[in-house]
Amino acid sequence: MKKIFSIFIFFCTAVISIHAERVLVGAEQTKEYLPLLKNKRVALLSNHTGIVIQGKDTIHTLDLLLKHGINVTAIFSPEHGFRGTAREGEHVASSVDEKTGIPILSLYDGKSKRPSKEAMSTFDILITDIQDVGLRFYTYYITMYRLMHACAQDNKQFIVFDRPNPNGYYVDGPILDMKHQSGVGALPIPVVHGMTLGELALMINGENWLNDSLKVDLTIIPCKNYTHQTLYRLPIAPSPNLRNMLSIYLYPAVCLFEATPVSLGRGTDKPFLCYGHPNFNAPRTEASIYGPAIIFTPNQSTQKGRICDGVDLSTMTEEEARKVGFSLRYLLDAYKHLNMDNYFFRPFFELLVGQDYVRKMIIQGKSEEDIRACWQDDVAKFKNQRRPYLLYAE
Repeated sequence: MKKIFSIFIFFCTAVISIHAERVLVGAEQTKEYLPLLKNKRVALLSNHTGIVIQGKDTIHTLDLLLKHGINVTAIFSPEHGFRGTAREGEHVASSVDEKTGIPILSLYDGKSKRPSKEAMSTFDILITDIQDVGLRFYTYYITMYRLMHACAQDNKQFIVFDRPNPNGYYVDGPILDMKHQSGVGALPIPVVHGMTLGELALMINGENWLNDSLKVDLTIIPCKNYTHQTLYRLPIAPSPNLRNMLSIYLYPAVCLFEATPVSLGRGTDKPFLCYGHPNFNAPRTEASIYGPAIIFTPNQSTQKGRICDGVDLSTMTEEEARKVGFSLRYLLDAYKHLNMDNYFFRPFFELLVGQDYVRKMIIQGKSEEDIRACWQDDVAKFKNQRRPYLLYAE
């Protein structure tokens, strides 16, 4: 019953925050942006998360723009596709939106992941309206970054309809060493950067991260009634395996398992809410620290079809998960019990964590406190570096 109630709250509650006033996302500020779009050809980077709450109903930003007579000529879709149903890394082909007939130009087709010259010729202004979760390895911001670069090269205007960051209340984790730049890490930012996409776009422009001294003609339509301490509840799951707020809060701490043999429960009813391995066999006395024991059989990705002994994190409260934040506790727990030494890590690990020293220190038996100390100064410097670009109070 508790699980059913949680799912109901997640999908049916529009926005709950620590403020009395409802958070208004950028797409709701029509008076701010409709004059900018008049007589322009508009492309939209969005997916199923680009929605506006209207009473008990929702309307997609695409339909809202069309309702106001905006000439939308193209749709760009990120990882998971325009409707958000594709799995991580799955080939997503270009197509046509059945409802409107507007071309959907995939940016996750396994090729360049950049728009073609033909695609760039179809619009004057590109709007980004997509719900991010504030992690360096969550790929929506990378799609935005690539499109910013393309628009800067072709002198196209770029507008971000901003949305709150559900993990925007803190900054933590190693800064990406750019030698590990990849499709799951594009910028020299911490694992948890604490910024909205609008703020991050301003920082990309301001810090010259587009390369070749490029700057895009950038406009941000900010949220209202939002600060970085607002506990913002997403009105819709941002991707197939982040199904509730608990998984979104735990995602920073457990996603590093993607670069290990440990399963995160993909294909079960608890993705990113459990972890395990056929040889785990963790002592049950540690349940109070890491979560109760669980047996599960994933049918996707790591350990597919094999019975896994592991840890259930789904019994945590959201408050407990927020306190955990970006932590190595679960990774260290699994590493200790599997006793695989360096075979525990795949080359993908550095792409996710962003630095070489984390793997080395874990193998050396260093504590989480020792490892965390290595990135604290970098995080402090980053927080100062990002401050000029913040749109909302910290």
